Amino acid sequence: MRAVLVERFGGPEVLQVASVEEPTPGPGEVLVRVAAAGVNPVDWKVRAGAAGERFGRPPYVPGWDVAGVVEATGDGVSAFAAGDEVFGMPRFPDPAGCYAEYVRAPAGQLAAAPAGMDPAAAAGLPLAGLTALQVMDLAGVTEGQRVLVHAAAGGVGHLAVQLAKARGARVIGTARAGNHRFLRELGVDQAVDYATVAFEQAVEDVDLVVNPVRGDYGRRSLRVLRPGGVLAMIVGGGDQGLAAAAEAAGVRLVRHLVQPDGPGLVRLAELAGGDGLRVVVEHLLPLEQASRAHQLGERGRTRGKIVLAVAR
Repeated sequence: MRAVLVERFGGPEVLQVASVEEPTPGPGEVLVRVAAAGVNPVDWKVRAGAAGERFGRPPYVPGWDVAGVVEATGDGVSAFAAGDEVFGMPRFPDPAGCYAEYVRAPAGQLAAAPAGMDPAAAAGLPLAGLTALQVMDLAGVTEGQRVLVHAAAGGVGHLAVQLAKARGARVIGTARAGNHRFLRELGVDQAVDYATVAFEQAVEDVDLVVNPVRGDYGRRSLRVLRPGGVLAMIVGGGDQGLAAAAEAAGVRLVRHLVQPDGPGLVRLAELAGGDGLRVVVEHLLPLEQASRAHQLGERGRTRGKIVLAVAR
């Protein structure tokens, strides 16, 4: 089968399409014929070697987000049958190999694809959507609360905005001015142009901050949280003194790494199938342009998601 193979850590140029052996589903697994594969920041960080060998080492096939059709099932699988349309984020943080024509995945880490959703949009939903959903659950977001989403036009951000609004929260989003109309369409109540104003001067008394941004955003976000609020950091590394600063401010700090979550996928599919969740795909590229997809992603200006079209 065709797959993108990374034989050494490096720049986007190390992403090369190669012919590799088609996988076979084991007990409790399904074989998915991939229609589309989502691209996420963790993909290019791993490819560059920035994550060390925590998420696998070369040679490997990158990618965790997948949408496609069940080709075959392994022993003990009753939830799916050949021909079912599915989506998911299998095995994370272990390698899943979704930049390929076929992927084998634990059946419990997939769900039926959202009704009526294009495969490209379905492929862009799992990792970013589960990240946002799990953060909402951890923070216990309820109606009337105030939620600040940084990088609100990005992959995790644009989904976090909608999930918070679905719970009845008032949502504030940071983004460049050119994305403010887009944010309003998603339901943002207050948009802050971080390029012209320090967000901590424009926002106050927030219950939850969702932060996928590196640098000093975590420390600065403490200033806008009410006592008892939650700062959810969904980036690795960062300020080693942040925990102490959060404790001193009376804020709960959550450092969240997304987890495979079959029931969570079902919840996302229900929202997406009912027009309660929109997945925006700004760039849809063929598998052979995986390196271009990573180049676009690393610029940090993508609105919504980048997705690879795999099926021919």
